[in-house]
Amino acid sequence: MVDRVGWSPGPSAWKGDLSPITAADWNYDRAAHLLAHAGFGGTPDEIQKLTDAGFERAVRSLVYYDNIPNPNMKPFVESGLWDPTLTYFPDSRPAATDKAIKDGNSIGMENKPGGNRPIQPTSDRFFYWLRATVLETRRVGYWWANRMLTTTHPVEEKMALLWHGHFANHENKIRDYRKMLQEIDLFEKNATGNFGNLLIGAAQAPGMLYFLDAQFNVKGAANENFGREVMELFTMGVGNYTEKDVREAARAFTGWGFDNLNFVVDPAKHDDGPKTFLGKTGNFDGVDVLKIILEQPATANYIAGKVYRHLVRDDLSADLQAKLGAVLRDNKYELRPLLAAIFQSKDFYSAATYGSHIKGPVEQMVAMMKHLEVDNIPGVPDFNQSTIAMGQHLLNPPSVAGWAGGKAWVTPGLIIARGNIARDVLIPDMTGFKDWNFTSGGDDVLGVRLRDGFDVGAATAVNDPQYMTVFDMVALERDEQFNTRISGYIGWTQAARKLIPTPRNAANFDLGRMVLNSGAKTTGEAVDYLLWRTVRVPVAKVTRDTFVSFLTKELGTDNVDRAKTYMEDPLRMVMHLIMSTPEYQIV
Repeated sequence: MVDRVGWSPGPSAWKGDLSPITAADWNYDRAAHLLAHAGFGGTPDEIQKLTDAGFERAVRSLVYYDNIPNPNMKPFVESGLWDPTLTYFPDSRPAATDKAIKDGNSIGMENKPGGNRPIQPTSDRFFYWLRATVLETRRVGYWWANRMLTTTHPVEEKMALLWHGHFANHENKIRDYRKMLQEIDLFEKNATGNFGNLLIGAAQAPGMLYFLDAQFNVKGAANENFGREVMELFTMGVGNYTEKDVREAARAFTGWGFDNLNFVVDPAKHDDGPKTFLGKTGNFDGVDVLKIILEQPATANYIAGKVYRHLVRDDLSADLQAKLGAVLRDNKYELRPLLAAIFQSKDFYSAATYGSHIKGPVEQMVAMMKHLEVDNIPGVPDFNQSTIAMGQHLLNPPSVAGWAGGKAWVTPGLIIARGNIARDVLIPDMTGFKDWNFTSGGDDVLGVRLRDGFDVGAATAVNDPQYMTVFDMVALERDEQFNTRISGYIGWTQAARKLIPTPRNAANFDLGRMVLNSGAKTTGEAVDYLLWRTVRVPVAKVTRDTFVSFLTKELGTDNVDRAKTYMEDPLRMVMHLIMSTPEYQIV
């Protein structure tokens, strides 16, 4: 059994102090604190292993992880949804069908030679890909969450999650799960490497180029979207550049684009004339601009602050941010020295840091599985639906600014959602569960009508046939080039035929075994063990005592051994209460 060191934040005077703690300051609680912030938390055995390693080795093993085997990092298995006819997927359904009307074919589909709705195959094909790539991206989200859960390199995945929100774009616009996979690979490989390399890679990623409209950024008509976001959100922050810098940067990025999954530069579209950017003049291209940005002191400070807030706390003084920026700048933007400095510092273990970080929804789900010793993300409840309910949809940030994070994660409604998701993990609904992937509103009714033999007009009627208006009756006989409602439904069915299904298992864990193995003899000791295992800050005594009373009442005894044959469900109810507390949401 591990040594149950109690809550032990360092003194308040440690706040803002980047000097390292000593070996004598190291204990189980601080190892747990480190793993909760640097990764997604850990099991008691994982935390004890870090404790036993000693302070310096513990930090080094987390930050310099390249030689640590990571056997569970399996590649994503694609469903085979994509084919080359989708390489140049049209921006809109009208673009797809207009091309079919003009050319007789579009997206690999030929028009029907006769009959009604001759363009229907193209319309169906367009909606097939919209549905298919959404479903496959949800599978990618599950796959990535499992990597976060099972990795032996937790800092790598925690930092990759940061870069996903920092260099934010989303599948809803990109509409190609393959480009999202590319970006996860980029973020993982550069998670703790050189920020300059990561910046160039993110700027040249096909998903980012499409998301920020690089296809419209050409010589003589530069599009400022990308040039502005690179400075405002990705590197320096507002106030460190002028509007002229934005225009000149946009010119430098002209001609940047992609061919399928490859970055390309079209010389004919690139403005190779002289540009003056951040005080320097030359025939700059995009890489030149990025290198000039990295030379600015504001950039190192901005990025160091972003890393700190993601891993430590939102409360960051200008003085501490400047010190962290200096570490990053002095190490030529290598991130590992910065991470080591943070994780070794007295500031990191100070009272100001304990309980100061609000777990994001994805982090919350992964940490929950860690606390329960679950070895894969369950299918019930649905991971994507659960994190969306808590305010975060992996691979679909709300905007190029990413997620606000911090206190934005814990509105009253989102706190309730967190408790509900914990309940669904601990006490899953296996009988009433409906696969969210294929819940499509009106398409459900449409599908029933089509399978029941309704013709297209009757199937797509808004009202029940017996209540149709004259307009509805006329619409039944309407001749049309295609029907988008039918295409929406067919798109789901065609995608479902090819999609590898998401596993729909419940989380497999045994709280009774954990409690008995802990040596707990009474309900009070059982509750104390569950709190020690899962909560990084103390709960109020009245809260703890309420949990003990609840468990004792449910078991009919305060003797854990007496109740060992039937205590699993009551323990799950207590764990639901614990995971619903404000204290559980923070580390």
